[in-house]
Amino acid sequence: MAEAWAEALGAETAPAAPPQPDSTRVLNQAEIDSLLGFGGGEAAPEEQSGIQRIVSAGLVAYERLPMLEIVFDRLVRIMSTTLRNFTSDNVEVSIDSILSLRFGDYLNSVPLPAMLAVFKVQEWDNYGLLVVDSPLIYSVVDVLLGGRRGTAAMRIEGRPYTTIERTLVERLIAVVLNDMSEAFEPLCDVHFRFERLEVNPRFAAISRLSNACVLVRLRVDMEDRGGKVELLLPYATLEPVRELLLQQFMGERFGRDSIWETHLAEQLRHTELSLDVVLDEQTMPLSSVLSLRRGDRITLGVAPGAPVRLRCGDVPLFEAELGQKENRLAVRIVRELRVQEG
Repeated sequence: MAEAWAEALGAETAPAAPPQPDSTRVLNQAEIDSLLGFGGGEAAPEEQSGIQRIVSAGLVAYERLPMLEIVFDRLVRIMSTTLRNFTSDNVEVSIDSILSLRFGDYLNSVPLPAMLAVFKVQEWDNYGLLVVDSPLIYSVVDVLLGGRRGTAAMRIEGRPYTTIERTLVERLIAVVLNDMSEAFEPLCDVHFRFERLEVNPRFAAISRLSNACVLVRLRVDMEDRGGKVELLLPYATLEPVRELLLQQFMGERFGRDSIWETHLAEQLRHTELSLDVVLDEQTMPLSSVLSLRRGDRITLGVAPGAPVRLRCGDVPLFEAELGQKENRLAVRIVRELRVQEG
């Protein structure tokens, strides 16, 4: 009896054994986000986790090219005029966005179906990409073939583009490329030549997937029809004119300000200069110069009446004759000297 009573007391005072944990545990979304560093709120740059830094490393942050933005603004105005003449319709062209991204990311985001035109920049010896989306393709075909206004262009999905559609789009691409050459003309002489037309982005690889590019999205509106044109230029293509694209601009002067140039030229004409009349020049030892005393004479190596030179600093300007006018020494300019003669 005593032994049974002791065993009962021991069982009541002994701590309960912990439950055995399960071999597997499912994490919820909050725990997964916390583990990966994507927790609530925007973390400061110094608080980013390693995975966040790896993900953000894929973003492209390149220097702005101020002159390139002016070129695209000029392209928009030129295209608005040429496309009106091309389609005989009211066309409005506008810029949706200008951004930098990697070439591989753009190929994966091309909205299909679309036509991808590969063109070559002859003077820069590199390539670019021009993408015309499906709504604009059908709109251009409808307009050029005499479609009635006020009706949206008919879209037939699930079929390849016909020969007529490809031919009409090639004509549109030729117009756009010619406008691009004209837009770059004040900056440099360059020609964009159409190479080929593709419908599969994999066949339009003009650069390495990791290379950075400039993407310009243009919106083309033809009353109730229209679409988008996307222009892709790798930074390697723009490298030959990078210095020109980095310069600042004022309006449409493309780096030149005629008002400031006129003002500067006017002020230079009113600048006062000192002219020195040089009779003769001699080379003497330093000991002879140090031994000169008051009353010593230095014999000039020129004869009386010999021509003298007028100089501004170290630059010879004129050859003149020495004379006298109203009890003052004067010179009469005979001829102009070139800088090489100095």
